[in-house]
Order: sequence, then C-alpha cells, then structure tokens
Amino acid sequence: MTSLILPTDDGGTREYRLQAATSWAKPAAPLTARRAYAAAHVIPEVAADNTPGAPAQLDWDATLAYRHELWSYGLGVADAMDTAQRGMGLDWAATQQLIKRTGAEAASVVASGNAAITGKSVRDLVSCGAGTDQLDIAALPEGPAGIQAVIDAYREQIAVVSEAGPKVILMASRALAKVANGADDYLHVYSTLLQEVDQPVILHWLGTMFDPALAGYWGSDDVSVATETFLSLIREHSDKVDGVKVSLLDASHEVALRANLPEGVRLYTGDDFNYPELIDGDETHHSDALLGIFAAIYPAASVALQKYDAGQGAEGRAILDSTRELGKHIFSAPTFYYKTGIAFMSWLNGKQPGFQMVGGLHSGRSVLHLAKTFELADQAGLLKDPSLAAFRMSDFLRINGVGA
Repeated sequence: MTSLILPTDDGGTREYRLQAATSWAKPAAPLTARRAYAAAHVIPEVAADNTPGAPAQLDWDATLAYRHELWSYGLGVADAMDTAQRGMGLDWAATQQLIKRTGAEAASVVASGNAAITGKSVRDLVSCGAGTDQLDIAALPEGPAGIQAVIDAYREQIAVVSEAGPKVILMASRALAKVANGADDYLHVYSTLLQEVDQPVILHWLGTMFDPALAGYWGSDDVSVATETFLSLIREHSDKVDGVKVSLLDASHEVALRANLPEGVRLYTGDDFNYPELIDGDETHHSDALLGIFAAIYPAASVALQKYDAGQGAEGRAILDSTRELGKHIFSAPTFYYKTGIAFMSWLNGKQPGFQMVGGLHSGRSVLHLAKTFELADQAGLLKDPSLAAFRMSDFLRINGVGA
C-alpha cells in the first residue's frame, strides 16, 4: 500500500496509508431518476499571472476536458457559476469565452452518440450562470436608474448564454443587492427578465455563507419573509421557471420550500452539507442537484444516481452518505473558499498540471485543511490513482515545509 507523511493538528506528523483505488462505473444509459448538474471549476494557465485582480487566463484544454469528464459520467455541468469563481477571480471577458466554448463542447457531445447522454439536449448537458458582474458596483446610481442598469446587465448575459445554447441560470446579483430598496425591486427585476426569456430558466438563491455581499436578498434578512417573496415570483411565472437552486445550507428550509413549489418546478439542491438526504427525499418529494461538491465526487455521485435508476435507493443513499464528511470539510467555513478544495482534488487526480487558481485562490485554504481533504478523498474512494495522488501530496507538503 502507498503511504506518506501527513501533518497533525499539534504540529507533528504521522504516517498515513492509502487504500486501494475504487472503481466507479460510468453509466451505460442516461440518468433519469434525478436530474443532476455538477458545478465545475476552471483551470488557469500555470504560467499566467494568477494573482488577485489579474485578468483570468484559462487553460482551455484542461478546463474543457474536465467538463467532458463530468459528461462521461452522465452528469450535467453547471458552468460560469460561483464554483467557476464568478465574482472571485473569473472576469466577464473570460466568462463569455467559457460559456461559448462549453456550449460548443456540449453540442459536440450531443452529436457523439454517447450512450450515457442519448436523447439529451445541450440544455440538459449544461446550464450557465447569467449575472451582472460586468457592472462596476461602486459606480451604480441609486434608485430606478440603478435598477435599470441591473436589468440591462442581466439581459446582456442572458443573451450570451442563450446564443451559446445552454440553459440559463439567473444568478444572484451583488449589484441588485446593493441598489434594491425592498422586495418590490427584486420582483420587478426578475419578473421583467422572466417575461422576456423564451425558455424556462433556473433561479439561483445563494446564501451569505457563499457570498456576504448578498445579505438581505429578496428584500429581507428574515429568510421566511424572503422565501414568501421568492415563492410569489415563482408562482406568477411558473411556466418560465425550470427549477430553483437554493444554497442556504438549511435542509429543513429546503424541504419546506420544495413542498411549496408549483408542479413542474424542480428544486435543485445547492446544499453541500445535506445533499444525501435531500436527493434521497421523503415519501412525496426529492431534490434534484446542482452542486459544487459533485465536481469533486462525480464518480461516486454518478454511481449513486445509477443505483436510484435501478431501484436501489438505499445503496444510492449509502454511496452519497460515504462522501458527506468530504463535502462538509471542503465547504467548511469560510465556505466561499470551497473552490480551493475542488481544484486541489482535480490536481491530485491528474486533471490539471498544477495547483493553481485564477485570482490566487489556491492560497484560500491551509496546508492542514488540504491534507485533511486528501485523507477524506482517499477514504471516500475518490483518488483515481492513489500513487499519483500521494506523489503530488508529498511534493506539496515538502514544498510547504512539512517534516522539514
């Protein structure tokens, strides 16, 4: 068995022995029992100026290959979202290219005849975030002019996504959170956009643990009040809402919201702590998935969903449960740095040449945190080649002075 030296919380070290690689089967037919999108990260050029504030320069081959990897396991891809570092390093110029390139790649997969995606469309394979991050928030005017600027920014991004082919995800907007004076402003902005779109979209509610700038979204800091505003919007425009992605890390809230959605509107869980029971569901409802953690656990997630398709729900739930501790760790506070753990696992598994992230976000987690990520990934059977992962982990620890 492969082994290496890991750091301990008290400043010492210990030997850790890796388990043998786990084999996760790819699906031979489309996944149907649950609809699932893995929110994918982006991979920068290793020699780019990957520092805070620098324009994003992506390694397109590696970034797009990661999306093909997710598709090969039967999962959809949620792109240009917070996992892709929207608002945390991925600028609008690079985002437009990402949306267009991912849409084109999805079209090539649809045309390929892959059994795992038979009958699926580009919109089934990829959904992309449309937001307002091209705006300079500090320069936004107050009042109606600010609201109009937000609407126009959304329109610009919706057009980019729609023309590229993916499904539109209306992302939560920092700009709207700044200029809105209450629930009526949120309802006006979203109602205007929903009336204009020609195909149903996904609405995105992102909590402050993921982005503190979104405090008071939907017009209130009281989640129950905000939820009523959210539901009133969905009920009025249910024909234009494919589903809602809710990332509040509150399972009881999600279950209650799910039960109150109009018929045909999906609840895509964004709860990276409680996804096993939410996807498993109760006697009347279950959640679908649009999850950042699925970008890290995609082989296990795919097999779990295959079990649900085969009527083996208990086995599917058990697989999802086996990844829970990894998910809780990667998304631990400060939660918005979860992207670092996603990229670290990608590097350990040989999916990118270096542990780099746009905006310098590879420094967002400590050595101890990443060592624990490595250990939990191994225990969940999510290190594809344990020898390669151990080699890279050992180099990372040596460079960072562990055992020196």
